Amino acid sequence: MSAQALDARIGAGGTAASTESAASQSAGPLVSAMDLAKTFDVSPPLLNRILERKPRVLLHAVDGVSFTIERGKTLALVGESGCGKSTVARLLVGLYPPSRGGFRFDNIDAHAAFKTAAGRVLRRRIQMIFQDPYASLNPRWIVEDIIGEPLREHGILKQGAALKSRVGELLSSVGLSPLDMVKYPHQFSGGQRQRISIARALATEPEFLVCDEPTSALDVSVQAQVLNIMKDLQRERGLTYLFISHNLAVVRHVADQVGVMYLGRLVEVADKQLLFATPQHPYTRMLLDAIPQMKHTGRSRTPVQGEVPNPLNPPSGCTFHPRCPLANERCKVERPALQMLRGVRVACHAVEENRD
Repeated sequence: MSAQALDARIGAGGTAASTESAASQSAGPLVSAMDLAKTFDVSPPLLNRILERKPRVLLHAVDGVSFTIERGKTLALVGESGCGKSTVARLLVGLYPPSRGGFRFDNIDAHAAFKTAAGRVLRRRIQMIFQDPYASLNPRWIVEDIIGEPLREHGILKQGAALKSRVGELLSSVGLSPLDMVKYPHQFSGGQRQRISIARALATEPEFLVCDEPTSALDVSVQAQVLNIMKDLQRERGLTYLFISHNLAVVRHVADQVGVMYLGRLVEVADKQLLFATPQHPYTRMLLDAIPQMKHTGRSRTPVQGEVPNPLNPPSGCTFHPRCPLANERCKVERPALQMLRGVRVACHAVEENRD
């Protein structure tokens, strides 16, 4: 497909009211990740390797992740720190090129599009909310410039009254005042800064938002406010979310589906109600057992057992087997495939063999 044809294909889906967008809505999921993988070369410099006779060192941050997200729905990715959640986020918005696999957005090969001029149009439809509101906003810019930047860069609006009016509307949509546009980021609290980040992400009227732990740096009460704003915006605008978090209580509030990651791989994908009611994978059960619950006041919490192995030298077979109470010899040598078992997608030999 030529760059001009791809540009036309991408741009045709830019508005929710377009005929093609309506047709694609019935054609399949908005987001499809297929065998997505990212490997980083973390080897010492070449001369050091030659002198010390050491091989290259590769880090498989994401190793064969596949999932889909329907329009207007939220998929949450959970797991311990270092399991590859944020790398998946950066792959989906084009900050990293994949080492293997692909990502289709509205039936478009997104990674191929990102390499062409048409990718600029696609990026209007895919935006990201970053984890740290203190680091993701330019401290030397006022809010008007921060939120107005994507509008100017994509040629939606230039300087003038129209830009100011649009920035004011975006601030109002996230619970801030249009009068705040003349202030600098340091004049806001953490929760207010994250609202500014959300307003900036909404500036290009995207359809898909990748949210990389957007509330992890905020107080609990402020987290609830930001999450409620995101849920309201999703209902009003029909937004699709990939929501990344390590907080299962937050996930329970916002997600429709949940994917559990461990050492760069998905080990379980299920509807939220199924996952919280009847978790299948031993790692999922371990995470849920560690959540404190009011109805179990006085009962000792079950700590997450063991430690995450070194990702530079992961265990053979199922990477969870050193921590798994159900592991046997097969688990130590054979990597389980993510397959449909008991109504959910799970990668576990114990579940497959009914040993759990």
